[in-house]
Amino acid sequence: MTESDPQVQKDALLEAILPDVVFDGWSPSALNHAAAQLGIDQTVLETILPGGAVELARWLDDWADRRMIAALEAHDLASLRTHQRLILGIRLRLEALAPYREAVRRAIVLNAPPFALIRAPEAVYRTVDALWYCAGDTATDFNFYTKRALLAAVYSATVLYWLDDRTEGLTDTWDFLDRRIADVLAIPKLTGTIKRRIRSLFSPFKPLKTGA
Repeated sequence: MTESDPQVQKDALLEAILPDVVFDGWSPSALNHAAAQLGIDQTVLETILPGGAVELARWLDDWADRRMIAALEAHDLASLRTHQRLILGIRLRLEALAPYREAVRRAIVLNAPPFALIRAPEAVYRTVDALWYCAGDTATDFNFYTKRALLAAVYSATVLYWLDDRTEGLTDTWDFLDRRIADVLAIPKLTGTIKRRIRSLFSPFKPLKTGA
């Protein structure tokens, strides 16, 4: 990619605006300041980001997903179990965003209903889909959607917990994440047990007990 590549330019603008969002929000003034730092004039800026600062706030998810994937690929995932890969991926994503928690908080507000009823779920889906892909998921049946729905709930809850976590090293967030992943892992075991019990109760080969 060259410096004129839209992705490179959006990334540069995002990284330039992030320190200012805590003070100015995802505002036109913050975007203009970032553009000025990079020497990007208004005409070029409007071409790169026709949606302005709000569009750049949504770009934050794409930026974080790519960093999460790159960081995961640098690890020896083969030595980890699937749930460990998922936990690692979420941790790596949040660690990349850690210096910009206030920017993330404000981006969530912009992406939340009624501001963006469709875009917010789409962003979460892309993140969890990338997580499952990196974890080696090959499901193509109904489990494909079930896994993503469950992980979306875990990921969303963890992000909200993380935003207000002030423990050193974010230890409370990681403990919270571990518990939520454990809950998700227990669901297939629980439903499997229920299904087996139902089959045993209503098996056509199971003789009915009759009175003496």
